[in-house]
Amino acid sequence: MVERSAERGRATRQRLFDAAVALIGEVGWGGVTTRMVAERAGVAPGVVHYHFASVNDLLVEASAAFAGALFGEAARRLTEQPDIGSGLDWLLGELSGYTGADPASPLIVEMYLAAGRHPELRDRLRVMIDDFRSQVASWLRVNGHTGDAEAAAVLLAASVDGLVLHHSLDPATDIAALAAPLRAMLTGQPG
Repeated sequence: MVERSAERGRATRQRLFDAAVALIGEVGWGGVTTRMVAERAGVAPGVVHYHFASVNDLLVEASAAFAGALFGEAARRLTEQPDIGSGLDWLLGELSGYTGADPASPLIVEMYLAAGRHPELRDRLRVMIDDFRSQVASWLRVNGHTGDAEAAAVLLAASVDGLVLHHSLDPATDIAALAAPLRAMLTGQPG
């Protein structure tokens, strides 16, 4: 009986997370209300506050879980690539799917904006980004990067963020065409 109740609680929390993540992308961080989340999740508004002290706490938890999975998977898959060139080709191919119309792009943009107002979110994002950068720096060193791998990882991570923003504003941007300059930046050799 207790196990089934805990399972129902986890399922409800997941529905709340899913609703919050979708709504952040649709109406913006500040536009999400308890009532909207409850309606989207198919629960009474009081259920939101049973699980979370505030709607902001829910937004932080839900967006951090989503972003953590996204960044973690990107780092894992990038670092599985056998060399820097293959990694950049893979990464740029992945980024071409972030058009601004996808669910992840607006959520991540909203998270970055909200992080300026919510220290807990800022701290959680910082940890995720630091972990991503650390994994990328290690991968760069293993694959022959001869410069400052940590600095290169920061530049690559910032490039990813910028490319997602630029691509959402101009979906005609040919992201694959950026492989040569990025390769030159990371390997010191022309693309």
